[in-house]
Amino acid sequence: MDDALLAYQTGRADGMAARRDHTRAQHPETGADYRMGFLDGRIEVFRLLATVRKIVEDAE
Repeated sequence: MDDALLAYQTGRADGMAARRDHTRAQHPETGADYRMGFLDGRIEVFRLLATVRKIVEDAE
């Protein structure tokens, strides 16, 4: 379980930094956790940018 959580956390951090580790993503035991974390990180960045865009548009 700890390996899965660590893989998810690493994937999330990599997703937020927009860098994907293909080796971790293809790992047979924790690859799915890494990929899910990566996706969640990318979604968080998308939401942050959408919020900033909305704030800027509302200010105009």
